[in-house]
Amino acid sequence: MKKVITIGSGISGLSISRMLSNRYQTEILEREDRIGGMIKCDRINGNLFHKVGGHVFNSRNQAVLDWFWNQFNRDDEFLKTQRNAKIFMTGKKIGYPIENYLYQLTESQLKPIVDELLQKLSIKNNQITDYKNFKEFLIGNFGSELYNLYFGPYNTKIWNTDLEKVPLAWLNGKLPMPDLNEVIYNNIIRKEESNMVHSSFFYAKRDGSQFIVDRLSNGLEISCSYNVSSIEQLNNKQLSINNQDRLADSIVYCGDIRQLHRTIQIADALLKEALLKVADLPSNGTSNVFCETDTNDLSWLYLPESTYKAHRIIYTGNFSSTNSEGSKRTTCVVEFSGKQEQSEMLEELKLLPGNLTALAFNYEPNSYIIQNETTRADILNLKTLLKPYNIYLLGRFAEWEYYNMDKCIEAAMALTKKEFST
Repeated sequence: MKKVITIGSGISGLSISRMLSNRYQTEILEREDRIGGMIKCDRINGNLFHKVGGHVFNSRNQAVLDWFWNQFNRDDEFLKTQRNAKIFMTGKKIGYPIENYLYQLTESQLKPIVDELLQKLSIKNNQITDYKNFKEFLIGNFGSELYNLYFGPYNTKIWNTDLEKVPLAWLNGKLPMPDLNEVIYNNIIRKEESNMVHSSFFYAKRDGSQFIVDRLSNGLEISCSYNVSSIEQLNNKQLSINNQDRLADSIVYCGDIRQLHRTIQIADALLKEALLKVADLPSNGTSNVFCETDTNDLSWLYLPESTYKAHRIIYTGNFSSTNSEGSKRTTCVVEFSGKQEQSEMLEELKLLPGNLTALAFNYEPNSYIIQNETTRADILNLKTLLKPYNIYLLGRFAEWEYYNMDKCIEAAMALTKKEFST
């Protein structure tokens, strides 16, 4: 059997290795001392800490659903939960997405928004739809009043970048495409949101996304605490990792694409140029505080106001009762963009709802990737140049795409079909 080595043991690396394991000899090399990438969890005094966000599963892709449920018993091992997300503004909770819950705003907030939306509706047929960037899209669809109240502050906070520099192509498929008639109609009849992919989601009864990591890794050959410092091609076309410490016929790289120019040692001028071109792509890290909180029925709470440095609270304790076994209250994760001092985050907790008590902290240097106008073309060019050497890119940080769990699996399936089908 030919050997495929996967570099990185997040959801992308685990998924493709599992997909290939019945036809190839596979091995995963993981730099950290444990597997799971961004979806691994810790138990803190019996409570489950999602160290980077709160990872849940659902998909609109039937092939992804079929593959995933072939690995798990949906009815026995998972819970299906309705998403209950809110926006915290001016000291009260507003429904999410905000455009469906405008009627919950104060009169002073609501009137200019409705006036602008009605004006937009009257000129809808002449409205510009070819937006150049994220900011233009938001203002063009929702108006400057709603942008200034919510969309601008929240998205600037979470992405920590100038929204005018974010190309709209990057966000295709990740944004709701609003219809003004629907927005007004939904506010009149007060219709609940049901079209979002995660309006309902599946969550493991025990151990959350760590349960997914543990199941998908079962039976796979994985080497942790292994730093890949060099990749070369030998005369027989095999790939050598770390001076022939490992040999492979193909490599699936799921690590940070920005580091690959230091690792690949192949005498190919075009490849070297392409690798250097993606070496400085921008990203944001996140600081997370694991907390106890008062009982509530929420799943997510978004924090757009500049009053707060945090941008959201994820009530992971409400996803499964087993997540808060060590507490008399439920648990949640408060997420901040970028590196934050623990002392400042503790002060912030005093301002947020729920009588929050910190249990643990985590900083992830890279979690939110940001594209520019040429990123996708640069990555595609790099993929083309790597293919003759049987090196393939997969996952959020290797492809520089903002993949959720289902999209990671979908990309792994596509790569398997395209490059490993024979």
